Amino acid sequence: MDLIKAVEQSHLKGDFDYIEIGDRVNVHLRITEGARERIQIFEGTVIARKGSRLSETITVRRVSYGVGVERVFPLHSPKIAEIEVLRKGKVRRAKLYYLRGRVGKRTRVKERLVSKKND
Repeated sequence: MDLIKAVEQSHLKGDFDYIEIGDRVNVHLRITEGARERIQIFEGTVIARKGSRLSETITVRRVSYGVGVERVFPLHSPKIAEIEVLRKGKVRRAKLYYLRGRVGKRTRVKERLVSKKND
């Protein structure tokens, strides 16, 4: 077991505790097209978080041209360049699957105001 943890530890990225359910995020993906590599941004609401350690994933949902699009991102994947939290969400559930059945303004999640600590 210690050998597995040692191998996993080398592949783990930074601490992703700050990403929570209901947050509005920008996920920066590395896209490889032939010999070129570029960054593509997927913006949406985090509706689920599953797994632990190396196999941890988040599900991000957005509505694009009237169609709901969900993508599952492994947090520790080398394809993910950065995850940027735009807005913190105020929710009382662990999974926001109920947003799939909602349309328009009803899909909005209330914003949670975060106080900054004086350092």
